[in-house]
Amino acid sequence: MAPKTEQKIYVGIGLDFETGGLDPQTCACTQIAVQAVRLDSWQVIDQYQAYIYPYTRKFDGLSVKKVLKTRRELEKEENTPMLYEDKALDYSAITMDMLRKQGVNIKQVAAEIIAFAKRNTISVGKQCKPFLIGQNIQFDIGFLQQMMNYAGLMEEFEKTFAGTTDYYGHFQPHYIDTILIGRLAFAADKEVTSYKLEIVASQLGVDLDDAHDAAADVTATLDVLGVYTSRLRNNEGATMTTGQRDKTRKHFKI
Repeated sequence: MAPKTEQKIYVGIGLDFETGGLDPQTCACTQIAVQAVRLDSWQVIDQYQAYIYPYTRKFDGLSVKKVLKTRRELEKEENTPMLYEDKALDYSAITMDMLRKQGVNIKQVAAEIIAFAKRNTISVGKQCKPFLIGQNIQFDIGFLQQMMNYAGLMEEFEKTFAGTTDYYGHFQPHYIDTILIGRLAFAADKEVTSYKLEIVASQLGVDLDDAHDAAADVTATLDVLGVYTSRLRNNEGATMTTGQRDKTRKHFKI
């Protein structure tokens, strides 16, 4: 009798940033929230959040195109503050005063995110490294990469999270984007014309108490994905059929 293989436990990490703007190359991270969820039980097993102290554009460990510059030009460039646009701050209700009083150094936050992922990796194996979950998660990944580059922890980030190296040799973390899952779920529903988190959450009966706060958004995102997952596992309300179809048919109606 063959030995029984131990079941692997997979973990997803819900991620959300609030930021000083839309461009991760020039705009600051202002708040981050993460929650680790076990996929087998959909239990949140750990969480972390922090405001990020204002910082400059000096990127330790960031590979950039080498350009000959004077020492004065380099010092000026490295001490230029990241952007904190008024529109973005108003959107998240975060103020510069809050960041100065409650913010944590970005390098410390980056190290704590790495530690968070490591302690919530339950099973051994490359396939069991945690992956990211988020609403429009590629936006957040850009700022996570900025943070890791700034702290000089990109190599450690690549070792800790699930991901692959793309054509250009850049590490791309694995992720689930709840916007895409929402389109799969509601594309045939004419009443759903937007896939914003607050709209999809309302459609699914998920509470979102403080939209545009990173911690609240992560909680709602995982709750939304939890509803999708529950329906997938229980086959509730399924409308898809798996019967044999004519292979010559060009269009299929689900």
